[in-house]
Amino acid sequence: MSAETAVDKHQVRRSFERAAETYDARAVLQNEICRRMLERLDYIKLEPDWVIDAGSGTGNAVPGLLKRFPRARVVAFDLALAMARRARRRQAWWHRLLDWRGARLAAVCGDIEQAPLASGVAGLVWSNLTLQWINEPQRVFAEMHRVLVPGGLLMFTSFGPDTLKELRAAFQGADRHTHVSRFIDMHDIGDLLVTQGFADPVMDMEHVTLTYADVRDLMRDLKSIGAHNVTHGRPAALSGKSLLAKVAQGYETCRRDGKLPATFEVVYGHAWKPHPRVSPSGRPVIEIKPRPR
Repeated sequence: MSAETAVDKHQVRRSFERAAETYDARAVLQNEICRRMLERLDYIKLEPDWVIDAGSGTGNAVPGLLKRFPRARVVAFDLALAMARRARRRQAWWHRLLDWRGARLAAVCGDIEQAPLASGVAGLVWSNLTLQWINEPQRVFAEMHRVLVPGGLLMFTSFGPDTLKELRAAFQGADRHTHVSRFIDMHDIGDLLVTQGFADPVMDMEHVTLTYADVRDLMRDLKSIGAHNVTHGRPAALSGKSLLAKVAQGYETCRRDGKLPATFEVVYGHAWKPHPRVSPSGRPVIEIKPRPR
């Protein structure tokens, strides 16, 4: 990742703080992927005591997680304080409906790359469409591995390199700035999981296409969910009308059946934190590898 395509974490937080009130009305794709993730839990045997929803946003996964794991406590964890607060407020009625014995939902604000969470507490770390907003995925996976209990599960989604390929092509050559984030290939994510100590990683992907009347509608949608350009190489000022007109003209070559497509490559992944290996006597086994020459 180049310096220009790296995300500015301060801008990420600021963007999602501003989008907290409009997010739910516009996050159609995010909600649909969340629903599909929840369905995948049908095939996994798991009874966690604690669930960390890493990058919880306004908490769209919280009702499903509370319902699916009726004995678990859920932590809605997000970089943006306004998002974490909205998650707590929006799910307040789930407290009353699902937990007459006491609160099962907590909201925490913090950076997923340096999570203020205790080690070895979570049976499940869940993360829906958050990894594309970080610069050091290996650090994030190390943190997720740290907070999981042995035998715990990491389950996540992210966007792959084909995401917004039409918008990226329309901006190509328009100026020297970056306008669309770069996304990590799922094979690279799988390799990072292994290097950070996870076992049995499973990766797959699908393409989802949304359609718009014009490119401005797409840009409005992205802004309303906080997903506009937050790279370090973004323009220092708002783009002028001439640039936007050029981009709109370039995007028109993609129009099909009267609509403009916006492609999203959705990457699904899960992996387990293995139990430590022990000898027949019960002592831990430490693997020693020779140094590469």
